[in-house]
Amino acid sequence: MIRLLEPVYWNWWLLGVVLMAVEAVVPGFFFLWMGIAALLVGLMLTVLPELAWAWQVTLFALLSVGSIVAWRLRLRQHPTHTADPLLNRRGHQYVGRVFTLDTPVVNGHGKIRVDDSTWKVLVEQDCPAGTRLRIVGVEGVMLKGMVEG
Repeated sequence: MIRLLEPVYWNWWLLGVVLMAVEAVVPGFFFLWMGIAALLVGLMLTVLPELAWAWQVTLFALLSVGSIVAWRLRLRQHPTHTADPLLNRRGHQYVGRVFTLDTPVVNGHGKIRVDDSTWKVLVEQDCPAGTRLRIVGVEGVMLKGMVEG
């Protein structure tokens, strides 16, 4: 049988701290809100110590889901701005640049060399190797190019 800490709010506070520690190890901004919800349930139990366990769990679930949804809505309305928004979007960093085609474009597909890597490129018209292409967009893992000139 599992022995709970007395008073009962310590269990929720301990769960809250554990969930926040998990957030520090596994980032994703998910466990933080669950940890805060657990701390709030513990705080609620200091005021209402006779609250039934079913209500405690229900309150924890509602606070967890509600806080996660509220945070995601807030983040969608007020996105975080960074100094380099294309940092982890490598293909988007090449939009606007001009490259020379390494292999001919056949059926709309070709390849270009960018620094030390090769990228597949989508072009509307077939063209020979050596053609200069301007990158105009990204589609999945392929660059979209237009013939320059």
